[in-house]
Amino acid sequence: MSGRVFVDTNVFVYRRDAAERRKGPLARRWLEQLWRARTGRTSLHVLGELYAVLTRKLKPGLPIAEARADVTALLAWNPIATDRAMIEGAWRVQDRFGLSWGDALVVAGAQASRCDILLTEDLQDELVLDDVVVWSPFSHLPPGG
Repeated sequence: MSGRVFVDTNVFVYRRDAAERRKGPLARRWLEQLWRARTGRTSLHVLGELYAVLTRKLKPGLPIAEARADVTALLAWNPIATDRAMIEGAWRVQDRFGLSWGDALVVAGAQASRCDILLTEDLQDELVLDDVVVWSPFSHLPPGG
């Protein structure tokens, strides 16, 4: 086990969503632990989605400068790029597991980042996708945290 955890968009969003009184603190706890342990991973695809959600969908949305600061900080995680190998990996995941394109791209990012855990609420908790296990951040506590 590498101990790496791939974080999907929804976890980052809940950290900033003032309306989420239960999920927000749990998302913050996960992210704080991943920063401390330096085991958090994500993708440029996820960061693009995060920026769009923070500035357009979240009510109230964040000011652009604040959303950009969040995304810039996460660049320290060296997010994986969406390249040819990622696209082809996502196709394999989509074909094998019947996932939507967006979910397949996230799973392929977790696999390419050699993560053991994919932290998301968009897929079934404890679903095993080859070498990646899905964990809901609201059903599991962060390791060591």
